[in-house]
Amino acid sequence: MGLQVRIRKKLGDFLLDTAFETDGMRPEVMGLLGASGCGKSCTLKCIAGIERPDWGYIVLDGVTLFDSEKKIDLPPQKRRVGYLFQSYGLFPDMTVEQNILCGMVGEKNLGARRAELGRVLSAMQLEGLGGRRPRQLSGGQAQRVALARILVNRPRLLMLDEPFSALDSHLREKLQFRVKEILEDFGRTVLVVTHSRDEVYHLCRRAAVMDKGRLLTVKDTKALFADPESICAARLTGCKNIASARKSGEYEVEVPDWGIRLQTARPVREGLRAVGIRARRFNAGAKRNRAAVKCLREMEEPFGRIVEFRWEAQPAHSAALWWREPKDCGVRGFPDGLGVEPDDVLLLYE
Repeated sequence: MGLQVRIRKKLGDFLLDTAFETDGMRPEVMGLLGASGCGKSCTLKCIAGIERPDWGYIVLDGVTLFDSEKKIDLPPQKRRVGYLFQSYGLFPDMTVEQNILCGMVGEKNLGARRAELGRVLSAMQLEGLGGRRPRQLSGGQAQRVALARILVNRPRLLMLDEPFSALDSHLREKLQFRVKEILEDFGRTVLVVTHSRDEVYHLCRRAAVMDKGRLLTVKDTKALFADPESICAARLTGCKNIASARKSGEYEVEVPDWGIRLQTARPVREGLRAVGIRARRFNAGAKRNRAAVKCLREMEEPFGRIVEFRWEAQPAHSAALWWREPKDCGVRGFPDGLGVEPDDVLLLYE
């Protein structure tokens, strides 16, 4: 039956006003993607019962957790919602085993508790670490202990708040494989809050984009990256080149700040606000949407370079564009022109 959320909450000058639901037919990992301060963590706290919405409802697997009109507001311990905080929240003076066992509420039989502890230690690859304290653990081990403490309570919903923010880039990438397996084995709905497009793409089947307290869109994650539809979603998914645009034909747009017209693969609807082109999508050999460029400067990367450029007809007041070029593309020096395929022109309406 999944999770249904429709809530509103005012925090000072900030208004959280969001609505979404997860897939009710099968378990899914869904991402909440947005910049810091957009309301992602507040949404999780409302679902967990830590914050109380001013209005609305929250229903999980047919059980009403909160309903302002029906005066229902279940306490956090009765919601069966697992919430992994950014800091993990491990008790520093307890061992790994003690931290996990304290999350096992409702089970009084000592044998059953030890059996469940052994199962989760094995599932999380924590065998041999039961006697350690949090300060003796690596960042990845501490994260798995925190997850184990949640999962032994068999929650109906698991929520992760910026799960990799405290880890260095190497460990973050390594752990994403293991966490993905854990979330798939969980077999229930998972919400992942993040500002990282990579984490959403790696972990989540669908993603919801939030901005200033509002949920803008919910889409299949790959579809969101291919066609973000809004300026906010384009930026959050990594698009560096965005400019105001207007419709000039059924499959054509005019971009005054770039001094060019672009052919598009998708029909241009009314209400177009801007276009976006991802830095990797420019091509020195492309024939479509090709125009002369002036390359301004470059910065080398480990596996390529970033080239800052302007279209030759681009007005002087407008911002330069970025082209991210891989080292093996065969281009030497600065090309005299760049092009982009119509399918790579993103049409942005909000």
